[in-house]
Amino acid sequence: MSAIADDVDAHFVVAVSGGVASGKSAVTAAFARRGIACYDADVAAREVVAPGQPALSEIAAAFGDTALQADGTLDRAAMRRLVFGNDEARRRLEAILHPRIRARLREQVAADRNAYCLLAIPLLAETWPAYAWADRVLIVDVAPAVQLERLQRRDAIERELAQKMIAAQATREQRLAIATDVVDNGGTLEQLDTAVAALHQRFLALAAA
Repeated sequence: MSAIADDVDAHFVVAVSGGVASGKSAVTAAFARRGIACYDADVAAREVVAPGQPALSEIAAAFGDTALQADGTLDRAAMRRLVFGNDEARRRLEAILHPRIRARLREQVAADRNAYCLLAIPLLAETWPAYAWADRVLIVDVAPAVQLERLQRRDAIERELAQKMIAAQATREQRLAIATDVVDNGGTLEQLDTAVAALHQRFLALAAA
């Protein structure tokens, strides 16, 4: 077993997820105020396709030069158009990206020196059990009506588009099915902070054990 694998297995890890506009960033920020680092799959996804990274060359080889912008960086808008509604193209892209994203996150976990750390995985339910190596799964949960209203307000979009964006993700029931912990983010920021404080103490105790 590699040194990275040893360090990851020895470190207490909480995977955080939730539906779009559920308030995952507010939750991870509350943990950050308590000194707990959060390693984000979306950030890792951008890092693994940076210029000079092998994934960028593989994407260009698989999808052609149209996948790249004139400066040689990934054309994210073009890739979204290419894989939207095209399951085969999406699977090809995921086969290039997802193993590297997971490897990057495992490196970050292995280097973390706090009592525990968080992984922010927006599509955790959709990619489960790829992250089953996490010790706990914390789902940020809100009522569907609250989620819909927040998404419309956040993105300044119509109700119909917001509903389609929510429907494109895993269901609330699918997310809750993999949860070991749930935080209700349907209230105020003060209520959320109180809930996170309790979770923080729980995770500290579990990590120590």
